[in-house]
Amino acid sequence: MKIVFATNNQNKINEVQAQLPKHITLLSLESIGCTEEIPETANTLEGNALQKALYVKQKYGYDCFADDTGLEVESLYGAPGVYSARYAGNQRNGEENIDKLLVKLDHKKNRNAQFKTVIALVFEEKEILFTGICQGEITTTRKGDKGFGYDAVFLPKGFSNTFAEMDLAQKNTIGHRGNAVRKLIAYFVQK
Repeated sequence: MKIVFATNNQNKINEVQAQLPKHITLLSLESIGCTEEIPETANTLEGNALQKALYVKQKYGYDCFADDTGLEVESLYGAPGVYSARYAGNQRNGEENIDKLLVKLDHKKNRNAQFKTVIALVFEEKEILFTGICQGEITTTRKGDKGFGYDAVFLPKGFSNTFAEMDLAQKNTIGHRGNAVRKLIAYFVQK
């Protein structure tokens, strides 16, 4: 079975590909010739994920899944949330996003946060959502050099290492995207 993962983020592709059963071939946007920027104009993670998956299905004809992920910080009322990738501006710079987050949390005692991933699957004329959440807290400094995005400042609940200090297998086992992908895979196993 071939299915498109609607992303240009190679880190996400690697994370998901590592978890997929061998009978599922993951196609990237690049491999189907989709080079344009897919709109993400919804104000929810669910809306953005579905918007991207439907775009690929309607324009390219492939069954598709897309995800949207947000970091939701309790003391910032859920921010950066749906704007996580462009928190510090449309340039989508991960280091600048972390810098802004750490400034916003300076002197705040409550550093509780969660990563939330929503995967929207458009498959056989159905639209299905899968959600994965990983709770934790934001550290005061960066730790680790693996991962991407906010991984260097996200400490998962019950662990002493940030996501950026974990290898991919461990992150996939406990992480938000891994949780959502396992639900997606479970759906395909039933097919």
